[in-house]
Parts: sequence; structure tokens; C-alpha cells
Amino acid sequence: MSIDQATKTDKLADLPAVDLDRVALDPAWSRSLPASGSRRFQAVALCKIDNHVVIATCNPRLAAVRRFVAGEIEIPFQLVRADKDSMRRLLRQIHGRSDETKGGSADHETSQIVDVCNELLSVACLRGASDIHLVPSEASFEVRFRVDGILESYRHIDLEFQSGVVSRIKVLAGLNIAEKRAPQDGRFTIPADAQTPKINVRVATIPTRFGERVTLRLLAPLHGALSLEDLGMAQREFAHFSTALQSSSGLILLTGPTGSGKSTTLYTAISQLMATRGGNVITVEDPIEYEIPGVTQVEVDSAEKVTFLRALRSILRHDPDIVMLGEIRDSETAELAIKASLTGHLVLSTLHTNNAAGVVTRLIDMGVEPFLVAATLRMAIAQRLVRKLCPHCRVPEKLSLTEASAIGKPSAAGSESFASAGCVYCAGRGFTGRTAVFEMLRGGSEVSDLISNGASETELHQHMQSSDACLFADDGLQKIHSGTTTAEQIIRGVATW
Repeated sequence: MSIDQATKTDKLADLPAVDLDRVALDPAWSRSLPASGSRRFQAVALCKIDNHVVIATCNPRLAAVRRFVAGEIEIPFQLVRADKDSMRRLLRQIHGRSDETKGGSADHETSQIVDVCNELLSVACLRGASDIHLVPSEASFEVRFRVDGILESYRHIDLEFQSGVVSRIKVLAGLNIAEKRAPQDGRFTIPADAQTPKINVRVATIPTRFGERVTLRLLAPLHGALSLEDLGMAQREFAHFSTALQSSSGLILLTGPTGSGKSTTLYTAISQLMATRGGNVITVEDPIEYEIPGVTQVEVDSAEKVTFLRALRSILRHDPDIVMLGEIRDSETAELAIKASLTGHLVLSTLHTNNAAGVVTRLIDMGVEPFLVAATLRMAIAQRLVRKLCPHCRVPEKLSLTEASAIGKPSAAGSESFASAGCVYCAGRGFTGRTAVFEMLRGGSEVSDLISNGASETELHQHMQSSDACLFADDGLQKIHSGTTTAEQIIRGVATW
């Protein structure tokens, strides 16, 4: 039965079935039904698709469910069938955290503020958001979530609660609630429960014309099952990266703009090294985003007592086998990282360049001698993040000449590609999650000779093309053909070719 026929049956067994453990909820709709009614009638609004809202239920009394939903939602809706156990878990996820604080405070306004903050955190976790933005304006206090790299508007908070919500978050993060004219940074932890793991939250505030703007970065722990295979590398590139990681010394650098997934790749690589190779691993980070068991992690101090340079000088006296630097920011750090890689340490770090070949010119611009770069560079990896197509609703189409040319592969026009549609498993968006697109420059005798002889970025890129190295265009086209993402995402995500 199609979902369009779901409202024409009076039997629960005749409704289309959905797996609530795999659906992606739209927070704008998931809390549109009151908690008491949702529990009583065992019904949850999942998302809006086209012109109707999809309602999941496990209640066989469909007529009662329809009357309840019709009284709360004014637009057309359609019912789908869910499992009782998964419905019970989902109801706890949606309404459990905020309900725990209700009725326990003598101060009604304070209780409301606590409820609003708990709701935002709960819904953001439910939606899989990486950031929560609280944006003040003259007329409202808007809440936005960043999901898979895209900002989504969630709701507007009444202006009367703006100051209270900001103060509540400051208290949680250990910030000075009296200081409203200077930026502040802090953090707190959302405790684990039956539905969600412990989540570390980084908080940043900044004063604006209409009050303080607050941004919360939600850092869920890296999943234990996450491995290099999950990063999205093609089989050949994965093999090259794995080989580079087994080097006893040298420099492996990741590059890309902020938010391109470099830190995730680094953390995953370190976790893999700890599991397969072991040894003394020390990292210097600003800030520490994820905790890695067995690794000594040093956080850069904002008061300049612990800088990248000072920390690196110190940890080299602690006999490390592997060193990870969150970022090479200046010439002194670059030179020390080069020296560490020359003296028997494997050094992993990040830079900000547009492509893999740009890593060489960036290091040389920092004052590192070309022959030192040639001697130490094992691999330079550029990466970008693109949204992944929902495998449940993607639709096949042909790659147009315009798209193929924009990717840099005009000969691929007419080949297989896919487009987004929208279903309950992606909250009607057509996309779910993100994957990385890679470009790799591998060290070797030819590349070392080019670097030592002062080859330009363009010459290094031409060598990569002639040597069949992995380029953004190649990896992007492969992901388009496999249905992992769309041509539009590749063109938008790797716009620096």
C-alpha cells in the first residue's frame, strides 16, 4: 500500500510500516502534538512531506488517533504504522528530558526558562544537530540548528525569555552572567541517558546590538565502531592512507576550510593507530574535542601559558612515537613539526589551503626549506564535506553537460547520477548525514624531486593529474555515480578547483 492510501483504512495492519529507530525527525513537527496526547494515543508527528504531515502510530484505534491529530494539526496528515517498543523509545526521546523539570520549581518563570533550554538541547540531539545558534534581533530571539552543514530555523523564543535563556546557558557553561559586553567561551556536558550518549557542549557568546548571541557546538563522542573505512575514502586511497599511517616518521597533513571534517579524520586515524600499532601518542589541541583512551591530550591555554609551540617543544621530551597538532599556525610551529618528523616521530596536523598541492607552497611560504618539506612529507590530504543522499528515496537521473563540465569531467555527461526526493527516513529533506570528498598528494621520489626543485602548486597539480592521483573531480564523480551524493553537492562543496 502507498502512503497516499494510509488514511483510507481502518486497520492498523494495513498502514505502511516505518522503522522509528531509523527515521529522521523534523523538530518543527515532532513536538507539534502535546506530550500527554502523544502518550495517550501513541502518536508522533515525524515530518512534513510535500503537502502533508506523516504521523506514526501503534494504536489500533485509528479513528481516535485521527480525531486527536486533527484537533492539533490543521494541514492534511497521513498515518503510518510503527512498532510499540520503538514508539515508546521515541516518545521518551521527544518528551522525556523536558518533562523531568516541570512542576519542581516554585518560580514559574525560572521553570519556564529551564524548560526552554532543556527543550532546545533535547530537540537538537534528536535532530542530530552539530550546532545551536541563538540569534537576537529587534523583533525576536531565533533558534537555528545546523544539521549536515545546513542551517535550519527551528523556532522563535519570546523576547521576555531572551535574557533568562542566555543567563541559564552561561550558568551551565560556567561563564560570568554579569558580563554582557565581552565575548566569553565555556563548556558543559549533557549527561548520558537511555537514548543519547554523553554530549560535550562548547558555548561561545558575543555581544550584538540586540543582546548577546550564543552558539553551542554539540560534540557527541566518536562512535566506537568508527574507522578509517567510514570516512568515505575510495578503496585505493584508503590503502594509500593506511600505508602512510604506518610510517615510523614523517609528516601527514590534512587541509581544507573550517568545518570540512579534518578533525574527525585526524581523531579517527589516531584511534586506529592506537588500536593497531599502539605506542606513546601525544596531541596538542585547541580545544580538545573528543577524548581518545590511551592518548595524552594537551589543550592550548587561552592565557598563552600553553601554546602550540611551547607544548610541542615540551612533549618532544616525553619520548612520543606519534604527535598530533590541531593546526600548524605559524613558521615556528611548522619548523618544529618538520624537525620532529625528521627525528623519528610521525607527526599529524592540519593546514588551511585550497587543495593538496597547496600544502607544499604553504609550508614554504611559512619559511620551511623546500628540501625539508620534500624529505618529511608522507602525504597531504585535502577534503570537503558534502551531504549524502537518502538511500531510501533517491531517484536516478542523467548527469547533464553543464554539471559534468562544472565538475571538470565533461566526458561524463549522460552518465548515471541521482537526485534527492524526500521521505520519513530523511525528514523530507532528501539527504541524511555527510561524507568527505578527498584529494591526495602522496610523497615519493618524483614528488620529492619536484618539491626540492621548487615546483609551483600548478606543476604539482599537473603531476597529480598525470600520475593518476586522487583528485577532487575523480572522487566526486565516483560518489555521484554510486548515488552517495548529487552533482550539485559536489559542485558546491568543492568550488575551489
